[in-house]
Amino acid sequence: MAPTIFTLKTLPAVPLEADALTPDLVAPRSRQEILALPVFHGNQKRVLGDFFDVEGEGSEDLVVRGDLNRVKGIGRGMTRGRVTVLGHVGMHLGAHMAGGEIVVAGNASDWVGAEMTGGRIRIRGDAGGQVGGAYRGSPVGMRRGTIIVEGSAGIELGMRMRAGLIVVLGRVSDFAGTQMRGGTVFLFGPAGLRAGAWMKRGTIVSFAPLNLLPTFLYDCSFPAVFLRPYLRSLAALGVPAPAGALDRPYAHYTGDTADVGKGEILLWHEATA
Repeated sequence: MAPTIFTLKTLPAVPLEADALTPDLVAPRSRQEILALPVFHGNQKRVLGDFFDVEGEGSEDLVVRGDLNRVKGIGRGMTRGRVTVLGHVGMHLGAHMAGGEIVVAGNASDWVGAEMTGGRIRIRGDAGGQVGGAYRGSPVGMRRGTIIVEGSAGIELGMRMRAGLIVVLGRVSDFAGTQMRGGTVFLFGPAGLRAGAWMKRGTIVSFAPLNLLPTFLYDCSFPAVFLRPYLRSLAALGVPAPAGALDRPYAHYTGDTADVGKGEILLWHEATA
């Protein structure tokens, strides 16, 4: 079935809440029904057709294109299908999603995959803050799923995540993995200050040097054989590990001892040499 194509007509004057742009809501509908799906422009209730041209009937394959920096909530809560964003995109992309796949050709704003429970998100450019994180006042961030950011990422990456996988190929800002409760974060590039702060459980793997908090304690160094399935899976997704990452040893630190202290940070020895 051909994809349903959405083209933004003009940049919204204020942020546009477009939670309707999910395969779950679009797939069972005709083109006219899709145009009538509700959106919110600021505090005004409008319809999707006021802002987007739509090509094709409903399908589980959505293509959204245009300057979407002020379009929020694309893919929110989706459970199936695929969303391809051709351009930059606004906040809350894929928040609460449970399945399916989102691919963004450009950059994404804050809260990518916030509190998601499944599915996969791939950002070809940069991402904002709180990727895979928990919303303010919520105890848990992402609980399953995969997020890959090919560029840089902002503050509080993986904040309070309980499970799942986050991979960032570029630089990450401060507080990466803050308050983690589980899950795995791979940092291919450098990170800012206080990585793993107040970490309870979970794993951070860094291929670049990290300035660790003094509340992380060195245990030992060893070949991290258990990482091999992760790295092979990432290679299958087009994210190869550095040469030797499957064989050379990692320095193992536990923390954050300012909290429960059952998390772990693994530093690849070549990065710390």
